[in-house]
Amino acid sequence: MATIKDVAAKAGVSISTVSHVLNRTRKVSDAARTRVEQAVCELNYAPNSVARSLKVNHTRTIGMLVTTSVHPFFAEVVQAVEDLCFELGYSLILCNTENRPERQLMHLRMLLEKRVDGLLVICTDTPPSLTELLHQHPELPLVMLDWSRNNDFADIIHDNADIGGHLAGKYLIEQGHRRFACITGQLHKGTSRLRLDGFTSALAEAGLTLPPDHIIEGDFETDSGYRAMQALLRRRTDATAVFAFSDTMAFGALCAITQAGLRVPRDISVIGYDDVNLARFTSPPLTTISHPKRTLGRWALELLLKRIKEKDHRPEQLELQPRLVVRESVCPPGSRD
Repeated sequence: MATIKDVAAKAGVSISTVSHVLNRTRKVSDAARTRVEQAVCELNYAPNSVARSLKVNHTRTIGMLVTTSVHPFFAEVVQAVEDLCFELGYSLILCNTENRPERQLMHLRMLLEKRVDGLLVICTDTPPSLTELLHQHPELPLVMLDWSRNNDFADIIHDNADIGGHLAGKYLIEQGHRRFACITGQLHKGTSRLRLDGFTSALAEAGLTLPPDHIIEGDFETDSGYRAMQALLRRRTDATAVFAFSDTMAFGALCAITQAGLRVPRDISVIGYDDVNLARFTSPPLTTISHPKRTLGRWALELLLKRIKEKDHRPEQLELQPRLVVRESVCPPGSRD
């Protein structure tokens, strides 16, 4: 089996140069890099990552706990993290938790055993058991996405959900709507509460209110948006515009409205949240609040790598700013094609 010495000899470079090429730890001339990569290929050299990690006390591996990588929002964040990991020469171990505490704990223990260099957490439910286990490992660099601001042991990135909800309400009011309905996420979640608070504050500024029976609680998934919209239609509310707290729930709402023989936006306007890639391709294309997912993913990893390198790093809180993306699913009430 070829060794790193064999690669260095064949490429005509030092062992340290081979190491820098393989680990992407220092700039190497294009000529030297090409010779090393050729030698690695010809000798079929495979670095012993276990031995290397024991020697240098890092694995160049990042762990990531995510609710589910199937959901479009999480999938786009994960893709951004994975792309940057690849660029920087890191491996990513992705663990889907499905918001189940036992899976969260099992995956976290596994990642600790794998000696990951740091951990990204993007879970919509964070039970005390997981927080307690994280507290027990203060040596593990950690970044949490969209968690409570009341946290003193991890870096946190917020999406300013209240501002996003306010943007949605203000835009619908500017379009002439005065009667609204909301399909929320689970209302015990901070993100849902903030989006609802932002939306109702925009209405209050215009002297408007959101009737309690015009609020249907969903779970951020398409099926719940579909069922919630059906419930709103059965109640025969006079709402001319619906704010869905995620694009996936908005997709379900669009389907329910169409199946009821109504048209979006002529009969009912719909606005979503997140601006996932599929939002551009619904019929009609979905107006939504953009949550910059690729920026979120890249910021999270960059912040984690900073925490890994700076042992005395103090926890930081960064904020993303949502923005309105206007497409074709909202129009003034009473408009005709």
